[in-house]
Amino acid sequence: MIMIEKEKFLSLQNKEELLEVLLEEKDSGNENSQEISDLLDKYYYEEELKKLQAELVDFQNYAQTNEKKIAIIFEGRDASGKGGTIKRFTEHLNPRAMRLVALNKPTEVERGQWYFRRYIKELPNAGELVFFDRSWYNRAVVEPVMGFCNTEQYESFMVQVPEFEHMLYESGTTLIKFWFSVSKDQQKFRFERRLENPLKRWKYSPVDEKGQELWDKYTYYKEQMFTRTHNAFAPWVILKSDDKKLARLEAIRYVLSQFEYPGKGNSGARINFDPNIVQRYFRQISQIDN
Repeated sequence: MIMIEKEKFLSLQNKEELLEVLLEEKDSGNENSQEISDLLDKYYYEEELKKLQAELVDFQNYAQTNEKKIAIIFEGRDASGKGGTIKRFTEHLNPRAMRLVALNKPTEVERGQWYFRRYIKELPNAGELVFFDRSWYNRAVVEPVMGFCNTEQYESFMVQVPEFEHMLYESGTTLIKFWFSVSKDQQKFRFERRLENPLKRWKYSPVDEKGQELWDKYTYYKEQMFTRTHNAFAPWVILKSDDKKLARLEAIRYVLSQFEYPGKGNSGARINFDPNIVQRYFRQISQIDN
């Protein structure tokens, strides 16, 4: 528990004065300095997130006004931080001009259709942002790892997906593809936390159960996906996500950095992303979730 003298606490007029006191306590060697550091980190995160979310509001207004079609894909291993990041992107946006897409497994009818058909109807309309919590890339990694598709279906997808995304590009759709890169130890820790929390237990699935056991198989198919589907018009953007809060901020910064919109930077937020956290894929890249 962080202790501050009662008189000093009661004299504080605003959060800036409280912040100053906490910094003084931290620098003075307070026995609770680690707790103070953690509290300060949370404060700085929340302040920066608020600024970046204000930028996202301005960015969405720009997208609406200019009838931009923007699709952002969030891919990664289970418990890599995709859902939490999407929540921070969307929580203050106008719901009339954005959508979250998180499809269930294909129906019997959908299994008999062209694989991309169920995703085409979810693509952004003019002036709309669409966030895909997993996407057509299920067929590139999860499905072959878990045996949900056969070799012919997998190969057909891998041949077709660059052409599909090129058609999106030529039709004026901006596609941003994030891969959230989490370490094996961190994934295990997050699985354990999910099981302990009754509010998050629903997130734990039979597929999650296999995540650690099939780690190397996931890695193989992930690398195949990068090599065969990374290109100039729809590159893979790899986000180191062991630190979830940092990953959220950097993902927002990356998206904002890709566009020029009125009032950009007026919030005071740092817009440029950290290249140590966010990197475009290239074959020699060293990743933490190998």
